[in-house]
Formats: sequence, structure tokens, C-alpha cells
Amino acid sequence: MAGEIPDLNATVRTGTGKGAARQARRDHLVPGIVYGGGAEPLPINIKYNELLKRLKAGRFLSTLFNLKVDGQEDVRVICRAVQRDVVKDLPTHVDLMRLRRTSRINLFIPVEFVGEETSPGLKRGGVLTVVRPEVELVVTAGDIPEKLTVDVSALNVGDIVHISDITLPQGTTPTITGRDFVIANISAPSGLRSADNEEEEEAGEE
Repeated sequence: MAGEIPDLNATVRTGTGKGAARQARRDHLVPGIVYGGGAEPLPINIKYNELLKRLKAGRFLSTLFNLKVDGQEDVRVICRAVQRDVVKDLPTHVDLMRLRRTSRINLFIPVEFVGEETSPGLKRGGVLTVVRPEVELVVTAGDIPEKLTVDVSALNVGDIVHISDITLPQGTTPTITGRDFVIANISAPSGLRSADNEEEEEAGEE
């Protein structure tokens, strides 16, 4: 299970329509709506600076948040749309969708590598090249893995880790299907590559 689902703080927006939304923006708030999950839509305001910070951090549309609203129970949400000012490209409205525990969503899950201290390839001076430090997966909201773990303790120079080499939680699938994409590999150190190239050149001359 994901250990740290970030909080997203909001307040209930009183009033509806363009007038209330304009007033929210004058108060340095971004208006939004929370919908779905079998409950009535809830108009909210989010502090402008907090939302902008989240947006700059990246992956906002594929991050699961714990929405905290005064007077309301916490609920898991995912952003489905961010409207922006056409000139300044700054957020003017957000749409958040409530999630049931059985909801299926796309999330980026980080990859953790273990066993580096005993890897024969790394002991020889090889370099662990991480191609995908995170993988986009289709997950169930109530069973989100905190991370994917890759054990490189038995890997040698030239070995490659594919997505098929990672045991995914039950019901979890990559968003990229039909291709066994690379997660990481252990590449030869530059000195070893140079020596190999020289041997190949000498063999060719013979």
C-alpha cells in the first residue's frame, strides 16, 4: 500500500456561478469542484500558492490526493482537469473526482533498486543505468503499491531488467501493453568497453 498519499487542503466555496469564482480568484484562491463517488458535487476553493506548488512538482493529473475540507470527511481524489488562463497559463479552475476503493486509475509508481552492494556487475565497475525511475501503472485506489522493488544482487554487466521481471501486485498492470519495456540495465564501465573494442578491432585485423 502507498504509505504517503499527499494531502490537498481546500475549503467549501460559498455561492456558485461566475461571481463566486471571480471573488475566489481575487482572494488568491482557485475555485474547483469535487464530483463522483456517489455523492453530490462539492464546490471548493484551494489556496493559489499551494495549487501552483503542486502543479510545478509535476504529475498532478496522475497523483492520488487525500482531500481535506473543513467539516467534511477526508476523501481520496484525483484531478481530472485544470483550466488555465489562456494568456498567463495559470490555473483558474480544477475538477477533482472522488474515488472508491475499487476505482481503477493510472498512477506513476517509483522504482526502488536493492542489492547493489552484492551485484557482481557493479563490483566489476559496471554502472546501473536506470531507464525508468517510475512506471505508470493501472492500479486499484484501495490497493496502491508504495513502490516497485528491483533486486539487482545477481545481475552482471550487460544484464537488463524488463517490466516482466518485476512482480506486480495482483490486479496491477502497466499502462504500456504489448511491449516488455526496459526498466534498467548494468552497462560496462568506459574502461572495460574500450578494452572490449580494442580486442574486437584486433580480432578483425587478424
